[in-house]
Amino acid sequence: MSTTVSATDPTALRARLDRARDAAGAAGVDAMLMAPGSDLTYLLGGSGSSFERLSCLVLPVGGAPVLVVPKLEAPGYAAVPTHELGVEIATWVDDEDPYALVASLLGEVSRVALGDVMPALHVLSLRRALPDAEQSLAGPIVRELRMRKDAAEVEGLRRAGAAIDRVHARMAEFLRVGRTEAEVGADIAAAIVEEGHAVAEFVIVGSGPNSASPHHSQSARVVEAGDVVVIDIGGPVPEGYCSDSTRTYVMGEPRDADVADTYAVLQAAQAAAVASVRPGVAAQDVDAAARSVIADAGFGEYFIHRTGHGIGLDVHEDPYIVAGNELPLEPGMAFSVEPGIYQPGRWGARIEDIVVVTPDGVEPLNTRPHELTVLPTR
Repeated sequence: MSTTVSATDPTALRARLDRARDAAGAAGVDAMLMAPGSDLTYLLGGSGSSFERLSCLVLPVGGAPVLVVPKLEAPGYAAVPTHELGVEIATWVDDEDPYALVASLLGEVSRVALGDVMPALHVLSLRRALPDAEQSLAGPIVRELRMRKDAAEVEGLRRAGAAIDRVHARMAEFLRVGRTEAEVGADIAAAIVEEGHAVAEFVIVGSGPNSASPHHSQSARVVEAGDVVVIDIGGPVPEGYCSDSTRTYVMGEPRDADVADTYAVLQAAQAAAVASVRPGVAAQDVDAAARSVIADAGFGEYFIHRTGHGIGLDVHEDPYIVAGNELPLEPGMAFSVEPGIYQPGRWGARIEDIVVVTPDGVEPLNTRPHELTVLPTR
């Protein structure tokens, strides 16, 4: 069993547990039941894996939290400061019923909130063990806490941003004419780890017409002279916080005559969106700042996704920078700003930075140049 451990100190973690308990009570929930995943990592500083055996943090509004884990997997939680957090551990073995154990810990409850990533196997079994308890999702409760990063979390995101910037700075080592996207991607993945990440979570290498597919991933296509190439890469650093940054490259002289002018529109849109970020601005207004520049230049139909997504222990989390999201931005919120222009069958481009809302504006966590980077063809 593997365990992800964050760098957050026990005092901060205990405060998170207290806030989560208070938020659950305010939402009319008697207890939260959290399976392994990023929400559990946020609350405990570590999280194991969930298979067919139930692992679950039982967090009652009016009592002490209990970590229910299979006895054979309990050593995997040794790095979690359970004693300092006031978290009891209850183990079970294979001839015992863990769902009955959870029910016995809770007693009579009318409503429980389950972690969003809890497998249906456990959700339905807990429903049978707690037949009188209404089930709801814990995500809306926890995401209200996770959206607002504290200083230690922002520092983790800064380290992740600097690490992925170092990979982009080395792109000429990997991205060369005559190599396949997959070959380029394998080298980038290795560099992501070399530069300080725990793992390469994703590597998108979209060359030529593949650059017009936002989530293309990689293929056997050979990179050619004149190609526009979108490189979108990221992953978690050891303490769990994630990077995500996109830059667009061109192999020598662009094949298409409209690349420079169209890319200039994209660069202006991304800059306008970043400049719009400050406390009190609605998330949808940041999206509109980018989208209006692109639409006014006649490329509106080619911007086919939201402007950004929150980031932290997950690559994608709240807040989402999208039309219709009226959420006012607050200091500590971290998210991507990544408009794109994608012309199917021809080429596409995207620029992506992670930014953090500060008390008086915005701090970009990626500092690589935004200009279209020309790489040599030899």
